[in-house]
Amino acid sequence: MASKVALITGTSSGFGLLAAVALAKEGFTVIASMRNLVKNAELLEQARLAGVQHNIHVLQLDVTNPQEITSAEEFIRTQYGRLNVLINNAGYAVIGTVEDIPMADWEAQFQTNFFGAVAVTKAMLPLMRQTSDPNHQNDPSHYHGTIINISSGAGLLGTPLTGAYSASKFALEGFSESLRLELAPWNIDVVLIEPGTYSTGISRNHVYRTPADSVYAPVIATFKAFTAQAEAAHNDPSPVIHLIRRIVTSRRRPTLRYRSGREVHLIALLKRWLPWSTIERAMLALLRRGAGQ
Repeated sequence: MASKVALITGTSSGFGLLAAVALAKEGFTVIASMRNLVKNAELLEQARLAGVQHNIHVLQLDVTNPQEITSAEEFIRTQYGRLNVLINNAGYAVIGTVEDIPMADWEAQFQTNFFGAVAVTKAMLPLMRQTSDPNHQNDPSHYHGTIINISSGAGLLGTPLTGAYSASKFALEGFSESLRLELAPWNIDVVLIEPGTYSTGISRNHVYRTPADSVYAPVIATFKAFTAQAEAAHNDPSPVIHLIRRIVTSRRRPTLRYRSGREVHLIALLKRWLPWSTIERAMLALLRRGAGQ
């Protein structure tokens, strides 16, 4: 039986890299894509150590480049003729206050985190629909398609200095809800994973737009202290990778949302049951505690 094929974006580090190795261990043929192939060394080394290097094909794919998206789809269609899993993981965070972040950075944030995921999904959907046969949707032995969009706790609640990042993830959440309903007749599931803060190296890719003379300097200092504390407390990203592996290998239909991290579950509860005034007080207290005030 031919192996299942998975395309993962943003695999040079973090969740994307770990997910590529994890799915390769499960027997998937993994198309591990990244914007800059110069950064493939860590992925290849982890794959070699796991003994799954032959299950991983590294592919250049900048999700903001339409030509590279088209080339990726043509490669997968020509080489494998199917696509079972798509994981939209590529992303980064622009950090700064709404006033301090230039409009060019707002646009770049959305081009990668939101429009990139939309563009890759649109390009891959025809192939995924051909892979997933709706006539067998009630047959548990028939593998259906799965699209996983990596969101964030920031897609549930906007916090100081994450306005651009949160807005892009909020957009991804709405897109995923609509897409899940549209694709249900083709037995393709759309799933959101909302991780909290994990030490995956993503913070090294943050783009900081926080001028030294910013009038928001106290807020910036508080945010940086809180973020450093949160990353130190959550240094093991394996729960997120376990979620991904479970979603794509289970015969049960996945739900729309999966959350990982204590703070994300807390945010979800706060927004469900409490008025904004109470949430605001709780978040400000949490930020002050993170800054050691």
